[in-house]
Amino acid sequence: MKSRSLSIFIALLLALFAVSASVAAPILCRPFYYAHIEGLHMPEKTGWTHEQIREAFDDVMDFLLKDAAFKTGDLAWSESGKSHFADCKLLFHLDLWIFAITGVALLAAFLLFRHKKTQPARLAGRGPSFWAGLGIIAVFGGFGLFMASDFDRAFTLFHRIFFPGKTNWVFNAKTDQIILVMPETFFRNCAILIGALLAAFVAVYLTAGRKKTK
Repeated sequence: MKSRSLSIFIALLLALFAVSASVAAPILCRPFYYAHIEGLHMPEKTGWTHEQIREAFDDVMDFLLKDAAFKTGDLAWSESGKSHFADCKLLFHLDLWIFAITGVALLAAFLLFRHKKTQPARLAGRGPSFWAGLGIIAVFGGFGLFMASDFDRAFTLFHRIFFPGKTNWVFNAKTDQIILVMPETFFRNCAILIGALLAAFVAVYLTAGRKKTK
């Protein structure tokens, strides 16, 4: 039996998995940041050593991903800065939970479909992955173009959407020195990485779910 509702559900799972996996990549891959330390000449610009910068970043990521106390190595920090990272921590954990849950759900669905008669229907002749890819394009395509054309405005809009009514994301480099070693260029490159991974997912999804030819 072919199920339309099941097809829609699988498409939603696939889309959520692709987005959460793409976002998780720069969160979990610390070497991606480490490459920026020398690449952006941070030691020369800040006066801190490579080891000090790396320690500060690792301390922040340990706070965001683990049950560690907030600190930034030898760099100064404020309660306002700490509160922003606490807000980020909630979003990071939400993304990682979505990544894990959708991954497990898709694996379970794959194993189940191999042994059950009920299968996701092909809507308009195309499989769930095709519609997942199309949905990602529809939701994120416009914002991606906006970011590419004006990253500064997109960066500000992003923070206003995900941290409504808050201004603690506007850092003072004198009181929260971590911002000096987490420059806008790094976040732009994170966005590029996320976009590239999403594009790869979309390409795979559209190819896998394309209309079958007779």
